[in-house]
Amino acid sequence: MAYVSTTGEFTRDQRYIATRITADGRDGYPVEPGRYRLVVSRACPWANRTIIVRRLLGLEDVLSMGIAGPTHDERSWTFDLDPGGKDPVLGIERLQEAFFRRYPDYDKGITVPAIVDVPTGQVVTNDFAQITLDMSMEWREFHRPGAPDLYPEVLRAEIDEVNRHVFRDVNNGVYRAGFAGSQEAYEKAYHRLFDRLDWLTERLAGQRYLVGDTITEADVRLFTTLVRFDPVYHGHFKCNRSKLTEMPVLWAYARDLFQTPGFGDTIDFVHIKRHYYEVHRDINPTGVVPSGPDLANWLTDHGRDTLGGRPFGDGTPPPPPKPDETVPAAHGAV
Repeated sequence: MAYVSTTGEFTRDQRYIATRITADGRDGYPVEPGRYRLVVSRACPWANRTIIVRRLLGLEDVLSMGIAGPTHDERSWTFDLDPGGKDPVLGIERLQEAFFRRYPDYDKGITVPAIVDVPTGQVVTNDFAQITLDMSMEWREFHRPGAPDLYPEVLRAEIDEVNRHVFRDVNNGVYRAGFAGSQEAYEKAYHRLFDRLDWLTERLAGQRYLVGDTITEADVRLFTTLVRFDPVYHGHFKCNRSKLTEMPVLWAYARDLFQTPGFGDTIDFVHIKRHYYEVHRDINPTGVVPSGPDLANWLTDHGRDTLGGRPFGDGTPPPPPKPDETVPAAHGAV
């Protein structure tokens, strides 16, 4: 949920359910294989983070995943991709049902990603920023052999600092521009966004990844915005100083990650475009979804390996996604 202030500034409601699933179960929800279900939509950048981290860490067999459709109404995300329109594990048609089972009077946003306790059918958390960190820290016992360390202790302070800048000005910055209710608010968000993208360009010009010489949580968080930039944010959200393809360093960086197992194979461009252009009728009243852009260039050579770096550190790439979690070929970069 979000609102636009009297000055036209978009503000995201960040009152998420802060309950955590931890190794010691201190919030009442201990890490247990098979107990929880991660609910996502491939359209959503915040949910996309959890899909990527779950893949990289190899948590597929211990944390199942339900995939909601790309669109939703005011009530919540729906499981219209599943037979009968119900999630096959939770048995619900709308994610809203899991929130109301825990909080009958819940009045905040019904958002993805969310983790649901399967035995009770109750939502545990929708705190997207903490979910991926806890996948790295609290679920470590169940990581696959060769899983990368996405949140290494020695780099956490720097990762957290980079993430704060990226969230404020880029991840959330595109929304601040897109939903601005005044010219002044839009221009403020627009300049903050591109000033930060310029800062990121300088940072990445001489190093392959955002923090250290391996992929970390910081790269995951930036990637899910960059991959949506040309298909959605450039036009739909008026973030149009430059396309991603016109920013050479960031474009090469994004392609490098896209071509890394666990990143590009989670991206469903059809769902992404349908969500933004069909749901945001205040911005796009007709609901018409654009046909472009051409996506074949995502698979072109990026040249970033000349900067060194080891994508997975001492680890290994994840195996291919499971058949029932594979993005349809016609929905990816072709």
